[in-house]
Amino acid sequence: MATQVETAVAPPAVTVMNGAVNGGISHPPADSKRTVVIVFGPGQEGILQVVAEVLGKAWTTVSSLSTVVSGSDAVVVGILASDLESTFAEYRGDLSKLLLINTHCVDDGSFPDERLSESCHYEFLYSRSPFFRRDLTRFLSLILGQRRPHDDLATKKRTNFISTTFPDVRAALPNLDILSVGSDAVEIRVDLLEEPLSDGSRSPVPSLKYVGQQVMLLRQHTELPIIFTTRCTNENGRFPMDDPKLFHKYLRRAIKWGVEYIDVELWLPEEIRKDLAAHRGNSIIMSAFHDFSGTWKWTSPDAQRLFREGARYADIVKMIAMVNTVEANYELEYFRSTIKANYSYPLLSAVNMGQKGQLSRALNTVFSPITHPLLPIIAAPGQLTAAEINRALHIMGQLPKRDMYAIGPFRSTSQSMFMEKCFNELGLPHNFICIDRGPRGSIESVIMQPSFGGAYVNPPLTSSVSYIPTKSDAARAIGLIDTITVDGSDGQPRFVGENATWKGIRATLTRDYVPSAYRGRAVIILASSESDASAAIYALRSLDVGTIYTVGFRATGPLAAGLEPFTSIQSVKLVEQPFVIVSALPPEKSLLVQPLLRHYRTNGHSSPPSTRGKVYLDLTSGPRKGDPLTVAARAGWTAYGIEDVNAWTTVETLRLLVGQNVPFDFVRMASGHGLY
Repeated sequence: MATQVETAVAPPAVTVMNGAVNGGISHPPADSKRTVVIVFGPGQEGILQVVAEVLGKAWTTVSSLSTVVSGSDAVVVGILASDLESTFAEYRGDLSKLLLINTHCVDDGSFPDERLSESCHYEFLYSRSPFFRRDLTRFLSLILGQRRPHDDLATKKRTNFISTTFPDVRAALPNLDILSVGSDAVEIRVDLLEEPLSDGSRSPVPSLKYVGQQVMLLRQHTELPIIFTTRCTNENGRFPMDDPKLFHKYLRRAIKWGVEYIDVELWLPEEIRKDLAAHRGNSIIMSAFHDFSGTWKWTSPDAQRLFREGARYADIVKMIAMVNTVEANYELEYFRSTIKANYSYPLLSAVNMGQKGQLSRALNTVFSPITHPLLPIIAAPGQLTAAEINRALHIMGQLPKRDMYAIGPFRSTSQSMFMEKCFNELGLPHNFICIDRGPRGSIESVIMQPSFGGAYVNPPLTSSVSYIPTKSDAARAIGLIDTITVDGSDGQPRFVGENATWKGIRATLTRDYVPSAYRGRAVIILASSESDASAAIYALRSLDVGTIYTVGFRATGPLAAGLEPFTSIQSVKLVEQPFVIVSALPPEKSLLVQPLLRHYRTNGHSSPPSTRGKVYLDLTSGPRKGDPLTVAARAGWTAYGIEDVNAWTTVETLRLLVGQNVPFDFVRMASGHGLY
């Protein structure tokens, strides 16, 4: 029952290398020069300005698609949906140089017209909520190729995902931060959604309208990538087997919605799987095969054939089988080893179902499906929690007990208590120990202990310390080590000095603006020393900012190139309108930033309405003099405090130390109003 859905506009071309398992599917280039065209409905023109601000660009509106200059990313273009439909046929430009995004507010209960959805490359559904701006930023960053979560996850030693098995994701939202501790992605089981109908019954298949709203709600409440799954009745799901076009329709729409992972069942006709791969944009395709018979064998030639078939149109091949013997787990591990030996791409995620197959869930390292006690049902027989998997790994000797350290001095033990809470939630066997920063040589004696497993250090060490011979590029450039990890991959423990703070700063800066919004823009940094500002400088350089002006310090290290110091008040008057102001001043000097915040609000510099967005980042810890964050917010700045940076830095530190993901929202929830 092969089928093909025709669309008026093909998304940016993606090459499918049929049969080339080691080549896989090529990614569209990031930041290709395409004109972003925002399609909006009557009364919804406000979305255009927000999109332009998130992208850091000017905007304009047109009444005809023919007047759009294709291939220019300098301006965001807005057009009414009715004008697009009436002028689409007369457009003679290069459609591949446009990026048509249909936007639709669902607050009134409406849903986009299907013809309009099919005529655009992507579609953004939104509600006017506190989460709207960050949801939009995440969506735009993904479809523009500026955020590739899979690139980071593919390098992790092991990854997990939690499956939301609720009939309505609203039931999961209050506990989502706890549910997703230890998960690297969240799966939405579309086939398990139950859409209420007006007569009080439930629709056997949820409508696209209902599914779209559910995806929107889930994305608004988690920073984790989403896996979009439509499971059929033969594979423990509820979608009907006799209608492949239904799967095609929903999966194509998920790609348009900018969902990070698309689960495509291997039984679907090749024409459908090929079409989804060809129009995937920056979504990652997961090929899914399930066998519930209990007779299927990993040692059969069919296993190799199914992997090769799945690999033709996927980045991840997921193979899951019901087993009745423990020996089947060893057969799976042999199969896994042959795949790793023969294919570098795509990744294999393979587990056995049922109680006898639980060992394989601990041994699988690529997107192991996990459950949680707070979920109403498990998504598949034999699923384990993240804590159960970690405890099993410890018993098997694959997760040895280590001593993890917080090296102070610390004003309180609350941060160590939080770390211990995470270790307990994740079922990790490690000890967590707080020690004061002792005399010279004391840290060296700690890390030389056979049981040493890692540490975070506050205040950080200089990267010149000789007893940590290996440093990350960031730690070397910044000159500071705030995290010490142990790499034993070659059989010999090797200490690695890392810097997690810059990643925390970068994650904070890109919550409300896509990375390219910072490109070429001016920055002002206030600090009392270069070391106080170095992590921020490195983070901003990773965003390709323009000139960085410094106040209160002169840089002499590897980050000094391109910095320009303010030497007088006249310097302030001459500088262009900054996009970012960062204060890393000590608390007693925090008042000094407020005149700058007010000056650049009222100094007469003009900018298009779409680019009036600007960012203030306050890295000051402790009681401040005055309230710079409030001053900045009132002056029109997007303001972030040290609490946001500390939370993101904690997320990055845990990833470095124990390879586990603890979501930002869980860190903030556990810390209350202030961090720890």
